[in-house]
Amino acid sequence: MAKSGKVAIVTGSATGLGASCAIDLAARGWNVAINYTKSKKEAEETYAAVTGKGVEAILVQADMGQDADCKKLAAETVKKWGRIDGLINNAGTTKFQNQGDLEGVTPEDFDRILRVNVTGPYMMSRAVFPTMKKQWEGAQERGSIVNISSIAGVMGVGSSIPYACSKGALNTLTLTLARWLSPAARVNTVCPGFIQTRWLLGGLGEENYNKLKQNQEQTTPLRQAGTPEQMAEAALFFLTSASNITGEFLIVDAGQHLGGLPLKPR
Repeated sequence: MAKSGKVAIVTGSATGLGASCAIDLAARGWNVAINYTKSKKEAEETYAAVTGKGVEAILVQADMGQDADCKKLAAETVKKWGRIDGLINNAGTTKFQNQGDLEGVTPEDFDRILRVNVTGPYMMSRAVFPTMKKQWEGAQERGSIVNISSIAGVMGVGSSIPYACSKGALNTLTLTLARWLSPAARVNTVCPGFIQTRWLLGGLGEENYNKLKQNQEQTTPLRQAGTPEQMAEAALFFLTSASNITGEFLIVDAGQHLGGLPLKPR
């Protein structure tokens, strides 16, 4: 594998979708800044998988809800490689709460979820943009930012009301940044449906997780439950390939948003 010389930051890349993005980027020759908040052991495992592909990586502990930490992550990346070509805003949080229970979430829940899921991607994009702009002005090398949203932001479903609201807001942020960061950077969004991750298993509990997974496999048009690797494919399409696309959303949910299977077999 030839090194590309390009550099990407993947927030929340210790496990799940973020880890898959980091490893896939490494397989394509990209150097990767791996970010975690608490999952140090898992982040070290991702680091080993990334460097095992023959590229370089750094590990940066940073809370994506804190502006100073976002700036630190960008600065550490520039210090290591002198450039930032891509950013995947993957870090996110939620509170697993029945949406019908309006008393189940507090204003504090909203504040925390919105800060990590919306303000965090904004702060990270702001932190990396000066470097991307410099690269564009100096060598016409355009940066790429990919926000990891959710089908929750499109359909109003999901783990809780504030989570769905945060992902809808993230979709709007994508449109705004795509306008104002051009032409130095492209900004796009992936909206995953169900993903087979430890995070979702822990939030739903084993019984509910298995029921939801089975439902995905039986009722979606493609009859499958998504994997982190499938979602990473979509994210890296935007990051590395879609050179003439900005301000777009890609729903990756096995067709769940279509509303079910046809009434009659084809």
